[in-house]
This record gives sequence, structure tokens and C-alpha cells, in this order.
Amino acid sequence: MTTSDATGMESRELQEQFDAIIARNDRIEPRDWMPEGYRKTLVRQVAQHAHSEIIGMQPEGNWITRAPSLRRKAILLAKVQDEAGHGLYLYSACETLGASRGELTQKLLDGTQKYSSIFNYPTLSYADVGTIGWLVDGAAICNQVPLCRTSFGPYGRAMIRICKEESFHQRQGYELLMTMMRGTDEQRAMVQESVDRFWWPALMMFGPPDAESPNTAQSMAWGIKRNTNDDLRQRFVDMTVPQAEALGVTLPDPDLRWNDERGAHDFGQPDWDDFMQVVKGNGPCNAQRIAHRRKAHDDGAWVREAATAFAARTSEVAG
Repeated sequence: MTTSDATGMESRELQEQFDAIIARNDRIEPRDWMPEGYRKTLVRQVAQHAHSEIIGMQPEGNWITRAPSLRRKAILLAKVQDEAGHGLYLYSACETLGASRGELTQKLLDGTQKYSSIFNYPTLSYADVGTIGWLVDGAAICNQVPLCRTSFGPYGRAMIRICKEESFHQRQGYELLMTMMRGTDEQRAMVQESVDRFWWPALMMFGPPDAESPNTAQSMAWGIKRNTNDDLRQRFVDMTVPQAEALGVTLPDPDLRWNDERGAHDFGQPDWDDFMQVVKGNGPCNAQRIAHRRKAHDDGAWVREAATAFAARTSEVAG
């Protein structure tokens, strides 16, 4: 048997072992063999998720200094801090796949890795803090709870804690909107205007329709994703409609209605051309978000350099 024959046999055995783990719905761990395509897909997805958590601090951070009470300020500060922690968990999961945090950050700043399209829309009123908690974090929960069962161990374990905290954020947002809806006419109008702006971008968070999603089929075959984009979008709509009725707000979709035959809501489609423009970097706040992140990265250079020097010095002393 030639060396190439032996290598080919070993590769087939490794692939068979990998396929068997996926078929059993078990977990792939960092030291396990995995196809290069599986690793690259995970790096892309987990990095995009991490970037989204970090960039997502900006829209709500915009209102920290203008929160109407000390209680609301403390809630918002805690939430933004949670998002930073989520990003760190996810970057750590990426590092187990051989991707460095510095490399991932540079790809974000260069525009070669993306983050969720929702964070490229501005937060124009304080009601947006509640709407993001209710709709955006609600959509995130629909998308991320199935990821607790994803086939890659570090990603799934990170998602368990993230989902618990996102669930809390969603309830905080809903409570804020409910408080405002019990207030003045101006406050109720502010909430409705905010919901009108964020409803369609929230539906876009699940990605393009299944027929136009190039990665969904393979990601589901590998157990990275557990549901299709359209399935998750439907779940979100069905979950949100009764909540909107309880709040007393109207969802801005003339096609939204219950379908007895399907046992689910029919609803209209977002403007997918607008979605693609945002993904390509032409959204309302794309340039602003990256410029802010780039400045923060540059301003923090001295901290990274000091930490590296301290670690090196500590290693010398210990040696």
C-alpha cells in the first residue's frame, strides 16, 4: 500500500467517524477531526455572531447618558455589558477552531466578515431601547435557542448562557414598552413609531429566504443549524403577534393574519433589496458602526500592548 493510499484510507475513516457523530446528534469537540468546510463554516458563523454582539452595543449605548432615570440607566448599562460578555464567549469559541481574536477583529474592520444587519439601523428615540429588547432580542432568542443543540460543543455551551441572558433582555424591553404604553399619548405614539421602524429589519435578522440562502442546507446537514431561516421567521411572527396585541401596538404589515389551515400566521415579505444593500455595507449606519469600532480598537492598542508586555515579563520571572 502506498503512502497516498494509506492517507486516503485514514481520511475516509476520519470522515466516517465525523459523520457518525453528526448522525447521533453528538457533539464535535475542538480536538476531534472535522472537515475543513465544517471548520470554515463555523468560523464564519460564530465570528459573525461575535461581531454582532460587539457592534450591537452601539445602538443602545447611544441612550445610556440620556436614560430617563437611574433605574433605566442601570438596566441599560447592565445589558450593554452583557453583550460585551457574549462577544467574548463567542470569540473564545472561535479560538478553539484555530482563529485568533486579532485576526477576526481585523476582518470585521476590513469588512471581510459581517455582523447582523439589524445593527445598521439608527436608534432615534428612547423607545427604541425597548423595541430592540422586545423585537431584536426576541428574534435573537428564536434564532439562538436551537443553537444550544448545535453540533460544535464550545458554540453550543456558550449559547446556553447567552440565551438565558437574552431572554432576560427581551423581558426588560417588553416591560419598558408596556410602561410607556401606559403613559401619555406622546409616549404611545413614540412606541408605535419605533415598532414601525424595527419590525421589518427584525424579520430580516433570520437571513434571506431559504431558496436564496446558500449555506443553510449544508449547515443543517452538519447539525450546525437546526432550523431553516423561514421556519425561524415563522416562529418569531407567531410568538410576537399576541405580545403586540397585549402591548396595544400594531405590527406594520397589512398582510398579517391568522391562517386556520396552516395553524400559523400569514405575513408579508421584507424588502430583500434593502436587506442586500445593508449587508453590502450601504445601510443607514454601516460606516458609522465600523468607524466607531475602529476608533475603539485603535484607542485600546496601548492596553493590548501593556497586557502583552506584562504577560511576557511574568513568564520571564516564572521561568
